[in-house]
Amino acid sequence: MEVSGPRELKFYPGICRGSSIKGFHYASDVGARVVEVSIDSKAIPDMPGPVHLYLNGGGMFVDAHKFSNVEILATYNEKMDVQDDDANGRNAAAVLCAVGRGKALLFGPHPEFSPTLMKEDPDIPSFTQVIKSLKATDKIRIEFLRLSLKKLGLRVNEKEYKRPKLTPLFLSSIDNKTAVDLVSNIESTLHYQIQNIIDVGRDKIAINRFHEGLHYGSNENNPEDPELAIKKIYLCNNELPDKTLTPDFDIKYFRNRLVEFYKSSNQELVPGSIGYTFMYGEVVTSTSALMDSNFRWLPLLPDGFLITGTVQVLGKGRSGNHWVNPKGVLPNSLLLKLPLKSAEIAPVVFVQYLSSMAYTHAILEYDLGYDEIPVKIKWPNDIYIKSSQYIGKTIEKNSKEVTHVKIGGVLVNINVFEGVQHLVVGAGLNVSNEAPTTSLNTVIKAMNEHYESIGSDKRLDPIKEEKLLAKYLANFNAMFEKFKKFGFKPFLSDYYKLWFHSNQIVTLNDEGNIKAEIFGITSDWGMLMAKDIKTGNVFQLQPDGNSFDMFNGLISQKR
Repeated sequence: MEVSGPRELKFYPGICRGSSIKGFHYASDVGARVVEVSIDSKAIPDMPGPVHLYLNGGGMFVDAHKFSNVEILATYNEKMDVQDDDANGRNAAAVLCAVGRGKALLFGPHPEFSPTLMKEDPDIPSFTQVIKSLKATDKIRIEFLRLSLKKLGLRVNEKEYKRPKLTPLFLSSIDNKTAVDLVSNIESTLHYQIQNIIDVGRDKIAINRFHEGLHYGSNENNPEDPELAIKKIYLCNNELPDKTLTPDFDIKYFRNRLVEFYKSSNQELVPGSIGYTFMYGEVVTSTSALMDSNFRWLPLLPDGFLITGTVQVLGKGRSGNHWVNPKGVLPNSLLLKLPLKSAEIAPVVFVQYLSSMAYTHAILEYDLGYDEIPVKIKWPNDIYIKSSQYIGKTIEKNSKEVTHVKIGGVLVNINVFEGVQHLVVGAGLNVSNEAPTTSLNTVIKAMNEHYESIGSDKRLDPIKEEKLLAKYLANFNAMFEKFKKFGFKPFLSDYYKLWFHSNQIVTLNDEGNIKAEIFGITSDWGMLMAKDIKTGNVFQLQPDGNSFDMFNGLISQKR
């Protein structure tokens, strides 16, 4: 077999020839095997010995020793079914290539494949032995991957990180009755399969009644596939779990703050209000996927339904990206319902704008003094903050330093049932996790240090996730009710106050590198408006159809 065609990237200057060992079949583990590779002691001096890796059709980097910009990290120990062109070739299995100002790390086998996530296939008996062999040497694989990534100049966890197991989801509502009615509706509409298990779409859920004395633990030696695991839901009727069950999120405190913020903003907190009915889990798959991917129960969930958590093990982003988000990154997803006929007044494209605005206001209005936190919105919906090292420093207007980094973003998914749009508004905000960029509380700490250095008595307490989330929900509810009646036009001036881009000069790559000045967004579809500096021609750019490199002033069409 041959993969042919242009190689625009061509990180490796030669040929990667494969399959290095015969037997490969597309979309199958029939030809999968374990290969032993030797680590080059000069390239990676701290590696304890040979590594065993999963191979399924991977290639060999031909004549890697001949290229001045290539460093061989590992070589195959086994007999290859392909050859180097040079008799003295080294059967390179992993290489590090210098490319321009960067580096590229390339592998023939798969050091990133974890045997704990591999599944036995009764039709491929040999694959069971592959998994068993990989598990026996898995620690060395992880160390090899860690040291290889360090060769790229990356900061890498020194401790082994195990994906945490899912924990129970606690379902509640402000009046308790609404949550009870929801469970009754789910049970009567979808019905149980086995015992208390219900198929809701992609997931299967088990509904239980919360009781005092509930406890749960996890068996670390029993790996869990979070996508296949049954999601355990506990209906909280007259009592809520205490901090022993939810040590990272105080549900009672959150609920009290939600009631407080609705009242202080002169809103009624009633069934259908955002956050009135909610579900929390310490470790969840994805707050958005729990709703969006489960089409059988999504129409049954009430308007304004909230799912939040502390850790997501299958966090969901744009272009199908998944990640594990650690503690300190506050994930939450809301269900909002809009009739299709409301699209003329309230186009759903603006919901992402509203969410980012509601979150930004929640930060700035968190308490007295928090309006000085340097947060801004990057069009259309990302939340950025000034890095802690720039707090208290004056930055020249034309400086090309990257002074702000992303701490939050929004993703809206839409499903339509019987003429009603079901919008799942997923948002995440980095409240206290310092890596890999920064967090709200990291910047607050830097602000306090700056206040002290100039002799000011100002001090800001670290932000609590429960209070910030409650403030965000109350803000969003008020904005969304107004949006449904009047569209986005009443929010335009406020959006401009919160964003980066007024009068910013940008280069439109797909229009022949035209220099243009941003002057706003359209009130009908939220498109970015930019005027050609020379001709005055106006360009309108789609929120999700373009990539905006803000700090280099480049806008290009997404490919």
